[in-house]
Amino acid sequence: MQFFFVKDHRNRYRYFSSDPSGQIQVRFSRWKNLWEKAKKKLMLLPQKILAKEQAFAQVSKLEGDKIEILHSGMRSKKRIKRWFSFYLQKQRTKHILFLASECLLLPISGLAALLPGPNVFFGVLALLMITHWQALRGINRLLKEKHYFVSAPLLKEWEEALKTQCEESYSEVLEKITRKYGLQSIRNILWK
Repeated sequence: MQFFFVKDHRNRYRYFSSDPSGQIQVRFSRWKNLWEKAKKKLMLLPQKILAKEQAFAQVSKLEGDKIEILHSGMRSKKRIKRWFSFYLQKQRTKHILFLASECLLLPISGLAALLPGPNVFFGVLALLMITHWQALRGINRLLKEKHYFVSAPLLKEWEEALKTQCEESYSEVLEKITRKYGLQSIRNILWK
């Protein structure tokens, strides 16, 4: 599994992994219908957000101590480490605030159980909490353990295309990245 820290077309850093984003894994045998509806709602999140959350969650499940993160190599290792550290601190703060607000909404979602049918609001909220908790665990692991930055020529080519604002070359470069790393959703993460 590979992790990426690359700028998107708005010059904002995106963090994601090579594993395709898919369903969040939760094992609950009861209320299966509720969970399936909630999962479908959760998958409606924008691809940029979902890919980031799942990449953070995957870090917490990795075994071993070597975590490699691919980047463009257009900045020095010291500078990219500083940017990544700042990015992780910002994400950690956001996730803590999200979890706190979701905990406040949880009792309110319980009142929706009085309505007929499955309580989809509770299910979506519970899945969001699980997703944010798993991502927070991954962020904390990235903050504690060493991670290694590896420059990738194709990512450099992407950031150079961004720098020149040559939108015609975006598709070509993204297609090369898709072929090399198997990132089917790269277009949704970096461009759209």
